[in-house]
Formats: sequence, C-alpha cells, structure tokens
Amino acid sequence: MSESDPNPVADMTARQAKAEHKRLAVAVEAADIAYHQNDAPTMDDAAYDSLRRRLVAIEEAFPELKSAGSVSGKVGARPAGKFAKIRHRVPMLSLDNAFSDEAVAEFAQRVHRFLGRKDDEPIAFTAEPKIDGLSLSLRYEQGALVSAATRGDGEEGENVTVNVRTIADSEIPKMLAGDDVPEIAEVRGEVYLGHADFAGINERQREKGLPEFANPRNAAAGSLRQLDASITASRPLPF
Repeated sequence: MSESDPNPVADMTARQAKAEHKRLAVAVEAADIAYHQNDAPTMDDAAYDSLRRRLVAIEEAFPELKSAGSVSGKVGARPAGKFAKIRHRVPMLSLDNAFSDEAVAEFAQRVHRFLGRKDDEPIAFTAEPKIDGLSLSLRYEQGALVSAATRGDGEEGENVTVNVRTIADSEIPKMLAGDDVPEIAEVRGEVYLGHADFAGINERQREKGLPEFANPRNAAAGSLRQLDASITASRPLPF
C-alpha cells in the first residue's frame, strides 16, 4: 500500500498487525491458487505484488507473526490433483522484484558480496524483458528428456512430461545434441504464448463457444496443463 494508507505498518499495534496479517495471508494464498492451479487470476500483478509487499512488511515489523509455513515464504501453489507429482531435486524458486532504485542498488550490493567483489568494482549485468509464462523444469539423462514438471509450490510440481513431448523439438528437444552432453542436466525456463498466437487461440475459442483466456500466460498454462495431450500439441508453445 502507499504511504498515504490510513493504517501504515509503522503505526500498527500488535493486535492490528495480527488481524491484517491474517487477512493478507488468506488473500495472497487464494490468489496463488487461482493463478497457479486454476489458471484464472483474480487480480492483476500490481495488486498482488502490493498485497505481498504489505504482508512481508508486517512480518518484518512483527517477526513473531512469521512461521515456517508463512505464505510469504511460499512459491506458487501446491500442484493440482489431476496430474501426478514430481519432487524437484533442487527447489524451484521464483524471481524477486525491485520497485525502486534503492532496491536495485541493494541487489547489486548483494551480488558484489556473493562474488567477493569490492563495492566499487564494476560488474556487468544482462537484462531482458520478463516473459510471463508457466515455469517448467526439464530433466535430461544421458541426453534424453525423461521428465518435465511445473513449478508447483517450489518443492513439488505437476508431471506434464507426456504433454511436453508434443511440443516441437525446435523449442524443447527430446534428445540433446553434441559430444559433451552431461550425464544429468536440468533446464528451467518458461512455456509461453506470443500475442499473435494468443489472439488466434481466443478466436478459435469464440468460434467453438468456449470461454476465452484472460491473458497469454493463462492460455499457455491452460494449453500445457491438459489431460488431453493432443490439445497441447495443437498449440504453438515456445520455451
């Protein structure tokens, strides 16, 4: 919330903080389920980020409200029941956000410390627009694709291997080429839809009298998380 909010965190009593923390935790968890499980977001990204930032601010001011199971420490949502689950060997986390120059500067300082560099030593960063799609983890053994899983809650994801095998080899190769392919490799990225393809899918949805997708991210997620793999195969899904 903004600085003009009638009840800023700094002015809260412990009782007010507890009530607000509970309200925000319920709202954030419901939004996570709607977005990650149901592919039907109930709020835009800005509204969600605002709720989550306020939740974190309350936990920083009142650390007794944060527990091991706090929503602020979770990523995504638990996998839905329609797919088998795959446990990630390494947790599949999410990207952090920065909303101010100060936050970007703090990030740069953390990178310097992590690399053991002096604060005034130049470091080159590579930046690119973030594609909003469905996070996917691909596991290769002996160069062959053996499994594909969504992020889920970061610890467990949905097994979408059958559907991923229908995606073009130009996007997701089923065999890795080369002489130096590692014995085990895990590749993580996002399955997404371009705007033109998104418009085409929604046009076909309208022609069939089916509900339209709210945005490209949800169309990509809905296309991949299909029990009928032929639907996934019929849609252009870059990775």
